[in-house]
Amino acid sequence: MTQQSGLFVTFEGGEGAGKSTQIRRLADLLRRRGYDVLMTREPGGSPGAEAVRHVLLSGAAQEFGTRLEAILFAAARNDHVEEVIRPALASGAIVLCDRFIDSSRVYQGATGNLESDLIEALQRVAIDGVKPDCTVILDLPAEIGLGRARKRAPDEAPDRFEREEIETHETRRQAYLAIATADPGRCHVIDADRDEDVIAKEIAALIEPMALSLGADQAGASGSSE
Repeated sequence: MTQQSGLFVTFEGGEGAGKSTQIRRLADLLRRRGYDVLMTREPGGSPGAEAVRHVLLSGAAQEFGTRLEAILFAAARNDHVEEVIRPALASGAIVLCDRFIDSSRVYQGATGNLESDLIEALQRVAIDGVKPDCTVILDLPAEIGLGRARKRAPDEAPDRFEREEIETHETRRQAYLAIATADPGRCHVIDADRDEDVIAKEIAALIEPMALSLGADQAGASGSSE
């Protein structure tokens, strides 16, 4: 629908892969360079979508089946796109999003066993033409990722998806890698089983040239170099 003038970067990967950490680090770097950066997440990111997030991650919708969960994810995504992402991109901002359409393809498709035609139909309606310019897939063995996720919040009960079997998480990992293979122009796989600083530098080297292509008129005064 509306042409994007900003830059839309999504981050994908399994539980504990470090998406939130790397998004925050990239946002800090780009802001120091003078760019307008929006950090957001899914499910959630807008008031309506955050309300749906609670329902989904608590497991309250699980008993109604994966099909309903997929519809709820799509409804939340549409609100997120229209209320937050599309306006930010139209203003020329760089949008960094923790999960987007590929999560639905993996979580409700690959391990939820929903037919791909239904998943893609829901996505077309939900995003209405707003597509990522680049997707960073943080790749990590499922066992390591789940261990990290549990250490991150040892006193919190695991959410709806963290509670699932390790084999399910590994299936999702392979599904993400298959998406990257099928769409190499958009997707970039980053080895997440390394030092946080090393990963951050690799992501910066990937995204900074894309940010520069927005043009000097969409960046403010250049910040200090790292």
